[in-house]
Amino acid sequence: MTQEQKRAIVIGGGITGLAAAYRLKCEAENRGIPLEIILLEASSRVGGVIQTEHRDGFIIEHGPDAFISTKPWAKALCEELGIADKLIGTNPKVRRSFVIRKGKLLPVPEGFYMMAPGSFGPFLKSPIFSWRGKFRIVLDLFISRRDNIDDESVADFVRRRLGTEAFERMAQPMIGGIYTSDAENLSLKATFPRFLEMEREHGSIIKALLAQKRKAAQTSRDTSGPRYSLFLSFEDGMQTLVDTLAESFSGCIRFLSRVNTIQQKESGKGWLVCLEDGKVLETDLLCLALPAPQTSKILSGVSPSLAEKLSTIPYTSSATVNLAFRREDIPHPLNGMGFVVPVTEQLNLVGCSFSSVKFENRVPADHVLLRAFVGGNTFEGKVNGNLTQNDLVSTALKDVSNLLGIKKEPLFSVVSEHSQAMAQYLVGHQKLVQEIEKLTKDLPGLVLAGNAYHGIGIPDCIHSGEQAALTLLDAI
Repeated sequence: MTQEQKRAIVIGGGITGLAAAYRLKCEAENRGIPLEIILLEASSRVGGVIQTEHRDGFIIEHGPDAFISTKPWAKALCEELGIADKLIGTNPKVRRSFVIRKGKLLPVPEGFYMMAPGSFGPFLKSPIFSWRGKFRIVLDLFISRRDNIDDESVADFVRRRLGTEAFERMAQPMIGGIYTSDAENLSLKATFPRFLEMEREHGSIIKALLAQKRKAAQTSRDTSGPRYSLFLSFEDGMQTLVDTLAESFSGCIRFLSRVNTIQQKESGKGWLVCLEDGKVLETDLLCLALPAPQTSKILSGVSPSLAEKLSTIPYTSSATVNLAFRREDIPHPLNGMGFVVPVTEQLNLVGCSFSSVKFENRVPADHVLLRAFVGGNTFEGKVNGNLTQNDLVSTALKDVSNLLGIKKEPLFSVVSEHSQAMAQYLVGHQKLVQEIEKLTKDLPGLVLAGNAYHGIGIPDCIHSGEQAALTLLDAI
């Protein structure tokens, strides 16, 4: 006897949806489950914010330019897909980054991690902090741990343990560069739980970082062989991952297929997916791999309470402005991977990555590629129709030029807009997600996946999509 063929539909062709569809295909084959898979994508391409452009010898990333290797899911998927040999790490010759202080690029002290020092010498010599600020940071060694905190903001945590300067001059710009968000409302528990663990285990962030440094040194002595860089990309850009995934089930992808609503079948087993063009698709299994606001709209007629909770997860917008120059036109030595900008500097930039330094062989000889990040109110002005793309380029170029001493115009610029793309994990986020997951369990054969729930990075999104696929197959 053979099982009756089932159908699974994945809505959303970003990295989450691609990972979900791939895992459905592979795992269904492993389990001997006959399964037809359809991936619905509203646009004319898959990959979401991940997009690489090759132009005149430059490798230009419109979205993320790397993923973190300490979370295993992206690297493991690359190995499974047979593209691990195309991975590259950051430039080993240049490890440091900068933070802006009074209009100057100051190197982040060696061993400094996000908000606290893991090495005292470089930290004490750094001009980023005043002596009063340094003294307050060191007080972390003597401040008692606080127990029984349900959740608190990143800003409150940093100020409580390390003081205002640690937050304003280092933690805020570092975190802003990752989440494009206001750390005053960002949940520590949902974004940086490791710091909570440090406080609980060691009673001090600094003590935890010093212990971590000793352990890393011991591990380095005890192990041999190649080790991955903290950040990984591909020789030809991040599009490599998207293209490889898409090719593995290319016949299953339906482009320009926007979903309006879904309905549960009268039998309670299976779903009807209603497209914008009037077509209705039947499916046994359904994965919504979309941002929370879009998921909320699609679910509004099926579960108003679930839709309402999803609608409370806010998103922010941002843009990247890639700027190409001749090397001779930039006076700064570019002896780092880039810089971040504290809000107190009152610039329009969130930060800037020296792309051609961060990853080697990204530009023609004697050229430079910079990636400026514009977020917050500056980009929202663009969304509201107050700024054109040329305005964004001018805004980014003005700040970058002032900071790096550039007098010449760029050879070309490329603007990539990411409207409402970054989920914001506000205080209480984990509790909200638990409520969302509980309500989703009342909808058999349906799962949610994406950057709205348990992590915003590429590895997190891949893991979310894969777990969603396994959950669906387990329910058959």
